[in-house]
Amino acid sequence: MLRWFVPYDFSPSLLAAWLIAALLYARGARKRRVAPARLWSFWTGMALLYATLLTRFDFYALHQFFIDRIQQVVMHHLAPLLIMLAFPVSTWRAALPVRWRRHCAAVTRSPPARILLSVLLNPTLATIAFVAVVLVWLIPRAMTLAMLDWRLYWLMNGSMLLSGLIYWGLVLDHRPRPPARMGSGMRVLSPVLSMTPQIVAGAVITFYRTDLYPIFAICGRAFAIDVMTDQQIGGLITWVPASMIESVAALLALRTWARISQRRSRGTR
Repeated sequence: MLRWFVPYDFSPSLLAAWLIAALLYARGARKRRVAPARLWSFWTGMALLYATLLTRFDFYALHQFFIDRIQQVVMHHLAPLLIMLAFPVSTWRAALPVRWRRHCAAVTRSPPARILLSVLLNPTLATIAFVAVVLVWLIPRAMTLAMLDWRLYWLMNGSMLLSGLIYWGLVLDHRPRPPARMGSGMRVLSPVLSMTPQIVAGAVITFYRTDLYPIFAICGRAFAIDVMTDQQIGGLITWVPASMIESVAALLALRTWARISQRRSRGTR
């Protein structure tokens, strides 16, 4: 059973990033009080990331279309949502020595860093990027190239994970605007808008009558499943679970909006 926990395609940089995030959070959680629900959310998200990217699961994602779709939904939707639902930035910051915190604050206030953050954390650009990385890597030619070139494969996975973390960090922000970069109403509306093209893409894949991704037959399928059945299951995974996760995110954002409105109404009394 130990081979299931050994990375199929080992990436030292990915493992190092995962370990740094985990160790910093554990250290920060010892220094500041973190609610049990947030702890559960963070560690569940981290465990899902490890299971889908740094174990034998990755082998099956390379050799079966519907497993690849499960990996993408976890890596792009579920795991980033759970991690950012724990609001980990403040906990990571608490793990750093005071001198390092001051240095990080000075760096983020520098003009180049402010420009970079304004682009990466722009709500419109983040939403477009969140949807685009799904649609682009679903193009049969793009997926074929990613499956044949390990550099493009890790670019695909990295872009999915990064766009998911940025987007859900904006949507799940529990602060009013400002300092939050996305308004309360847009946080509710954005997941509804972003799920629509993904639903369409999933429906197209599900009902398409020919094999869109023959690369999985070339690489060798991991399971003895009919080609079209594999594609239909993959399309449904792209369609249904992803839209359900975004619906939950919209409800969470709606709850945050209600809390902010209640605080404002109390402040005006």
